[in-house]
Amino acid sequence: MASEPVNVNEFQELAKQVLPKMYYDFYTGGAEDQFTLRENVEAFRRIMLRPRVLVDVSRIDMSTTVLGYKISAPIMIAPTSMHQLAHPEGEVATARAAAASNTIMILSYSSTCTVEEVASSCNAVRFFQLYMYKRRDISAQIVRRAEKNGYKAIVLTVDVPRIGRREADIKNKMISPQLRNFEGLISTELLDSDKGSNLEAFARASLDDSLCWEDVVGWLKSITNLPILMKGILTHEDARKAVEVGVAGIVVSNHGARQLDYTPASIYVLEEVVQAVGGKVPVLFDGGIRRGTDVFKALALGAQAVLVGRPVIFGLAADGEDGVRKVMKMLKDELELTMALSGCPSVQDITRSHVTTECERLRSQL
Repeated sequence: MASEPVNVNEFQELAKQVLPKMYYDFYTGGAEDQFTLRENVEAFRRIMLRPRVLVDVSRIDMSTTVLGYKISAPIMIAPTSMHQLAHPEGEVATARAAAASNTIMILSYSSTCTVEEVASSCNAVRFFQLYMYKRRDISAQIVRRAEKNGYKAIVLTVDVPRIGRREADIKNKMISPQLRNFEGLISTELLDSDKGSNLEAFARASLDDSLCWEDVVGWLKSITNLPILMKGILTHEDARKAVEVGVAGIVVSNHGARQLDYTPASIYVLEEVVQAVGGKVPVLFDGGIRRGTDVFKALALGAQAVLVGRPVIFGLAADGEDGVRKVMKMLKDELELTMALSGCPSVQDITRSHVTTECERLRSQL
């Protein structure tokens, strides 16, 4: 490494240098025109900070709780696929970095390390991300394994009835390795990728596109005592329905812009969801976090914590466990500085009045 990166964005360039093009494109790509992919990041630049001065910020407390579990800062690790494509130690390295950072990792259903391997790698709080399969026995088995191995919540991803059109993966004929959590249950190796990515073929063959509000959460509650968070909510209508069916939390997310292009940037709909929920359940945020100022803005708009996905992968690719630790530390350090310069000694002091959106500024000019 010629010089140490000084911000999270610089880890992306390091990852590009070490990853095969197929894998780099897989991690960085979005759906179709990638409009939403760009917007997820750019939208943060249109939210301005409103700092307060002459506040005692000699001590900054970034700690918070999620579902009752205390973490050092409101920055969690999002569920992202197949970490061994980025580094040989895969999700085990990411889990250790999460533990060292005193935060929560959400393990992806499509992890390249097993539920058991990640659980035994270190002592930490972690959640498990779930997709619903056409074969409910497969979903039930993986949920029970997660619960048995000490995972503290299920994060149900609900925005993938079908996989989005990810054209870079189609062009590259992206090949998914066998997902070890599902060995003996379902195979990705036998799916034909002659017409493009075998990820698309796998999703089409295995994921349940008939899921409805009426049965999914009730069925999950019948097989597990773990709290259920719902990931992939973008509207106040769906937020209210999620609360009605009894979820323990909501993750505002457009799936890293990998599903439906031309949906709004996640940060644009965060406040809408927060207001619809009305404090009944915690709202987490996912999508476009690259700076500590981004974390601050999401908290000001009502998120209890944020999830970080691609930057973690970039750190992992560049420097394994240490790279992930560095990414998390950078974001925490930047958040701490932002809080100090904005006059917020604790995350509870970050309020809606600390930010102004582009729409608000335009209305004030009328």
